[in-house]
Amino acid sequence: MNISLLQNQNIFSNSISISLIGFFVIGFFLIFGRKFKFAVQLERFGLPIAVISGIVGISIGPYGLINILSKETTNVWSNFPTPLLSLVFATLMMGRPIPNINGLIRPIVNQFLLALSLGFGQFLVGGLVVKYLLSPSMETNPLMGCLIEVGFEGGHGAATIIGESFNKLGFSDGLDLGLAMATMGLLSSSLLGSFFIFVGRTLGISDTEQIVDKTDNENPNLKIGIFSDLRILLINLGFVGLAISFGVSILKLLRYISNYFGEFSKEVILSLPVFPLILIGSLLIRYILEKTNNTEFVSNLLQREIGILSTDLLIFTAMASLDIATVLDNWRLILVLTIFGLIWNLICIAYFAYFVFEKHWFERSLIEFGNSTGVVASGLLLLRLADPKNISKTLPIFTSKQLFAQLILSGGFFTVLAPLLISKIGLDFWTEICASITLFTILVAFFFNKRFSTSYQ
Repeated sequence: MNISLLQNQNIFSNSISISLIGFFVIGFFLIFGRKFKFAVQLERFGLPIAVISGIVGISIGPYGLINILSKETTNVWSNFPTPLLSLVFATLMMGRPIPNINGLIRPIVNQFLLALSLGFGQFLVGGLVVKYLLSPSMETNPLMGCLIEVGFEGGHGAATIIGESFNKLGFSDGLDLGLAMATMGLLSSSLLGSFFIFVGRTLGISDTEQIVDKTDNENPNLKIGIFSDLRILLINLGFVGLAISFGVSILKLLRYISNYFGEFSKEVILSLPVFPLILIGSLLIRYILEKTNNTEFVSNLLQREIGILSTDLLIFTAMASLDIATVLDNWRLILVLTIFGLIWNLICIAYFAYFVFEKHWFERSLIEFGNSTGVVASGLLLLRLADPKNISKTLPIFTSKQLFAQLILSGGFFTVLAPLLISKIGLDFWTEICASITLFTILVAFFFNKRFSTSYQ
């Protein structure tokens, strides 16, 4: 009995060791793969390395064509999305100066309204598709109405986290379908975004200059060789750890307080993700550093590289464990949701571009398309391709908007709340709520800008 237990412990220990070694090897190749000319050219065409890494992950995963990675390895990796996504959110505000929003209030409000319209509209479209298109032809779960927003707005990280809620609510295929939707969104963001940039350059809408080299503008003395400076690396990782600690502490406080609330309220709080709180911690630390004139301790380049690498690893590990059989069995569902999700994104963005945005509508629409279809990194990459010198001032507008929108959607409060509400009040009522919020947001954007324009005529 003791020998058997010891053998099981050795097997478990070996699985963890192999998984961790594989994880760091893949991270090594992702870091240095970005230095190759071919990888840089791919990104200039709008195809992030994360897409390539995801496809490779599927191919060599336990359900892929080559089966290099064992099921035990991907089982260990299933615990990685939370820490990796925490790194992404911790670095999101840390490496960028807090935007000066003087004169940008109206653009920020408009960008925020667009984000709300896209997110709640994705819930609306998902609910309508599941109710009226999918249910008569195939067996569907009402929770499938969340898949467009979870996969498109949330991405692989949110799909992995919300997958746990799906399992608890009896939707066991939700994780794999969410990851499949996230992959379709990322591919759509890259391919369509590249096409839009090509058209924009051809028509003279966007900047035609080449993408700016990755430099650390805030800290000119910190070059790419910063990775060899252990002191700077540890300081930056320390700030990231502080932001994560802040988020975890606030979440624990909320969960402690939830014991005094009702059962449903407690269930919602217990399901809240830590990532939006980490984002607040990242902003708070950046604010303190700027007020005390200590921003030289933060490397913009290093923070960005940590976030990008974490995103790539997150997508790779998530896609490596994707059950291809489940995806193939539901390919019609995934295709229909993807098509209608993209149609809604394009219609909504076109509406804002024509009726709401005035200056630099192309750049502001493009970054939101990348963010609402793929991930934040996709939106930023598309913007960097279309506006390498930030002439449109879209980056500070988008960053400021993200502080509020990220708390609500894209893995925020309503993304987590959606499966719980659908299971409590039903898909029909939830879809009606999302329809009301979407319509209200679109009307507010229209009349807010109409009133603002007429007041200055």
